[in-house]
Amino acid sequence: MPDLPQVTIYTDGACEPNPGPGGWAALLLFGKHEKVLCGSEAQTTNNRMELTAAVQALSALNERCRVDFYTDSEYLRRGITEWLPDWQKRGWKRKSGKLANIDLWQELDTSLGEHQIDWNWVRGHSGDSLNRRVDSLARKAMRQCP
Repeated sequence: MPDLPQVTIYTDGACEPNPGPGGWAALLLFGKHEKVLCGSEAQTTNNRMELTAAVQALSALNERCRVDFYTDSEYLRRGITEWLPDWQKRGWKRKSGKLANIDLWQELDTSLGEHQIDWNWVRGHSGDSLNRRVDSLARKAMRQCP
């Protein structure tokens, strides 16, 4: 089996107030190439923007890849790496009942089978230049929200 292309992805979401207008951003790095994605929603939550950024980033990949994925969202990282199997066993429900953002979690679950993803958490606002960049892009998208 040939080596898969290696891609690095940074994502972030923003929402002020929460809930309220929100923005998301993703930065995809492949060798010397980069692709920036961003968008906004008029009424949303921060968690929904974090998930949207991840869904959009992974959807932008044109072929199966090895992905180093960086997020400052514990909700996203822990959801994918820890909580997802239990939600699936319960029919996409949490122990306490309804699962928020089920549509986005299910889209992310589909992406897990398409790519080899290493999920990494980076502390927000801790000096990581690429994390700062996607944070700035998400906030800009949020401010431009209709």
